[in-house]
Amino acid sequence: MGVYNVHERLLAAKASDVGALIDALSSSGDTLWPYREWPPMEFDRPLAAGAVGGHGPVRYTVAAYVPSTWVRFTFSGPRGFHGFHEYAVLTVDEEHTLLRHTLAMDARGPARLTWPLLWRPLHDACLEDSLDRAELACTGTVARPAHWGPYVRLLRGLAH
Repeated sequence: MGVYNVHERLLAAKASDVGALIDALSSSGDTLWPYREWPPMEFDRPLAAGAVGGHGPVRYTVAAYVPSTWVRFTFSGPRGFHGFHEYAVLTVDEEHTLLRHTLAMDARGPARLTWPLLWRPLHDACLEDSLDRAELACTGTVARPAHWGPYVRLLRGLAH
């Protein structure tokens, strides 16, 4: 089953400011990943190609990294996830930047069921929380904060 999932936010910020959010991923100064609400993004070394880690049961390796511009992670888990997810900084104009997260994978075996029933709702909620953090870091406010639906709250309650 092919999966293509995109989350993006137009930010009233310069590309360099948005790019700095990517550069700080998994560091002590991370203002992009929603580590208070979700398992933290952690690697075996600072963000760089070849770093191995993930968040919670979702495991991946940094496949490519262009500082302040783009980072791609290739999945190694959960079982059946074959593909990548990435953050990209796309300049719109001098004062506006699009921050995009893309997940593209072939869900095989058990992931054909677990992706739509479990992982996708959690992924979508986590990524919207991440984009809220980006907006807060860049503008000092969040115009329309994301809210978890009842199914996400149920899944999170079952996990704890």
